[in-house]
Amino acid sequence: MADSVVGAPAPASNQAVPSPLGAVSAGYRRYALSLLLVIYTLNFLDRQVINILAEPIKRDLGLADWQLGMMTGLAFAIFYTILGIPIARYAEKANRPLIIASSVGAWSLFTMACGAAQNFWQLVLARIGVGIGEAGCSPPAHSLITDYVPKEKRASAIAFYSIGTPLGALLGMAMGGLVADHYGWRAAFLVAGAPGVLMALVAAFTLVEPRKKLTADIAARAAAQISTKAALAVLMGKKTFWLVAFAASIKAFVGYGHAPFTASFFFRNHTQEIAELAAGFGLKSAGFLGLALGLIAGTAGVFGAWFGGVLADKLGARDLRAYVVVPAIASLITIPVYIFGVLVDSAAAAIVILAVPAVLGTLWYGPVYATAQSIVEPHMRATASAVLLFIINLVGLGLGPVAVGILSDVLAGPFGMGEAEGVRWALIISTLFGLIAFVLFWQARKTIREEMVG
Repeated sequence: MADSVVGAPAPASNQAVPSPLGAVSAGYRRYALSLLLVIYTLNFLDRQVINILAEPIKRDLGLADWQLGMMTGLAFAIFYTILGIPIARYAEKANRPLIIASSVGAWSLFTMACGAAQNFWQLVLARIGVGIGEAGCSPPAHSLITDYVPKEKRASAIAFYSIGTPLGALLGMAMGGLVADHYGWRAAFLVAGAPGVLMALVAAFTLVEPRKKLTADIAARAAAQISTKAALAVLMGKKTFWLVAFAASIKAFVGYGHAPFTASFFFRNHTQEIAELAAGFGLKSAGFLGLALGLIAGTAGVFGAWFGGVLADKLGARDLRAYVVVPAIASLITIPVYIFGVLVDSAAAAIVILAVPAVLGTLWYGPVYATAQSIVEPHMRATASAVLLFIINLVGLGLGPVAVGILSDVLAGPFGMGEAEGVRWALIISTLFGLIAFVLFWQARKTIREEMVG
């Protein structure tokens, strides 16, 4: 185990903090990871269902693309990012399952409230509520998972949890499109939010807090606390953390920026073909496109998230630099494939081609989150996760959709491209930011081996 950063406060005890692994059985570990996956899937379903609903909402409420970007990204991200750190600090000593359960219940109710919005600002306020609720999910979940599983399986376990991102997007796109076609976009929000109320109860009554299973002395050391200022001072000395955090934030900027406008891209550039393909399956355009994008891109994303964690753990056992090399190479390859996908004339070909960036675009989940958990002591893991998510979501979720939306409006209007070509080239230009992510991940190779703690 590497020494702490020079000058950083040490844990309350100079003895190694024991692992809580013995506090739960292997069978319960599998159950807990599966439950957390379901919860995180609902997290992203509620977060991303708005993307397939963007066009009908735009028409119904008379919105511009920048407003779509605002309600899908910035409105959600502001409170999600701000509240993540204080909630994580509380999770370092409090009951993490209860924090997660409360969060699930809150974001689910606010998702349902989105369906009652009558104008842009009411929808923004509801989305802010979703962000407030979801702020309490991943930091305590990452910390719990790190306590539940052995170190050598950490990236794989967190990657398994992170499968909830593409899986939730898959279900959100498919369910949202089908429900919206038959019952309208408001009903889609109600259907998306309802399951979370039940899962909040399941989490509250069945998830185990490992600290409660330990002796008082061990539990006290496992939850050793330092101030927020001191915790941030430790992170400031971890160059790897910041390189990885900003690389991941660029990946999120591109991914979140594309998400609200992918369906719009197909509706505007492949209108007739999408309608014909939908008719062939007995569906309307939104239902077909949501199902197609969800199944192909979502399935690819699930595979990418899982494979990235497994690959990083396997290669990382020989060389820790694999945790940043894997996402670096994936970031580079993604760029030309994605550009080809949005330039091809066929809608069917585009959907299939974009499955490749969906795989490559999720490879970073396991390696990045595992790295953040492994370069700090156990009593700082929820905080490290929250700071990482703060950066990723502020830059990615907060700025990505708004930036792509503004770029689309500018290209469509002042540059005279029109809505169809405007959104196409906004997607292409934003994809090029992946080059920055590649450079940052590659630079992290120089420090990751020295800064790993355990």
